[in-house]
Amino acid sequence: MKIVVFGLTISSSWGNGHATLWRGLCRALARQGHRVVFFEKDVPYYAMNRDLFELPGGDLVLYDEWTSVQSRAKAEIADANAAMVTSYCPDGLAATELLLDEARGLRIFYDLDTPVTLSRLQAKEAVPYIGPRGLKDFDLVLSYTGGGALDRLQTDLGAQRVAPLYGHVDPDVHRPVQAQEHYASDLSYLGTYAEDRQAALERLFIEPATLRPSLRFLIGGAQYPQDFPWQPNIYFVKHLPPSEHPAFFSSSRLTLNITRQAMAEMGWCPSGRLFEASACGVPLLSDDWEGLDSFFEPGEEILIARTTEEAVDALDLTRAELQRIAKASRERTLAEHTSACRAKELEMLLESASSPASPDGSSAAMMEA
Repeated sequence: MKIVVFGLTISSSWGNGHATLWRGLCRALARQGHRVVFFEKDVPYYAMNRDLFELPGGDLVLYDEWTSVQSRAKAEIADANAAMVTSYCPDGLAATELLLDEARGLRIFYDLDTPVTLSRLQAKEAVPYIGPRGLKDFDLVLSYTGGGALDRLQTDLGAQRVAPLYGHVDPDVHRPVQAQEHYASDLSYLGTYAEDRQAALERLFIEPATLRPSLRFLIGGAQYPQDFPWQPNIYFVKHLPPSEHPAFFSSSRLTLNITRQAMAEMGWCPSGRLFEASACGVPLLSDDWEGLDSFFEPGEEILIARTTEEAVDALDLTRAELQRIAKASRERTLAEHTSACRAKELEMLLESASSPASPDGSSAAMMEA
């Protein structure tokens, strides 16, 4: 197949979760004989932090203005089996219009930010990447979030066919590697600063650091404010490209996952970082949200913390206990949550989208959760 994507970014992993996911999915699709053409607006903040310059097995099209690339986009989708617009695509409305007018193959919308989309709708705020007709004109709507979010994409935005396409990891990129002393920590956290994650970060990371002053805590990420409540035993490394993630995780005794507030409230939204850390063989400590137990078994494949006390209890586990959990988690990830798994799911979804829909907007091959 040839798949054309109009997305946020694949060339820079700085300050976003889209790029790493797309890289893994595109590599997996290429291995299965498919070709992806990815259109990305060349904005300054991604250009300054670019860590991918070409798309193996596909084409990366960087452009300054939509008008300069519109003819190329029209030509690419003319013979594509599927054309896709994603959430936060800077020219999402123009790309949607072109796709609906010109695409001969399947017309797809992929919302990698479904909780944000739905919370904005509920607050009656504009959603800049979705037009006035909602999602009713697309042949298939994919969502990074499952559960009740799928129903709301139908009821609130008119989607005809919906299915989840969850986060994933490329185990060729994220795998256990030699620990690095400068990344060594008893508890690590890798994530861009977000105000709606701060309360959980203080509860599950900063307060445990004050209670365990002899332990080393490490944060990796971007956009942290000057007034962040650093502690003497909390260390910091700036934005890490994906190539450094394995060393970061592999140097951690335990790593923390915190979900954005809107995603945690909606549930069924595992972050790509969760699978990345698991594939690197590090024990996982996570906040709790509905549906998490469908991806990892709490207590066996992942540790859950709702309070500071529970986070400290996780830190106090023995190395043998933590390694048992890490091993089980990695086995689950390699079996069910790799980019290759998601690429095969996408193949099935595209095939099913070519068949007649049932009255409830789904089809036999569509997944439910």
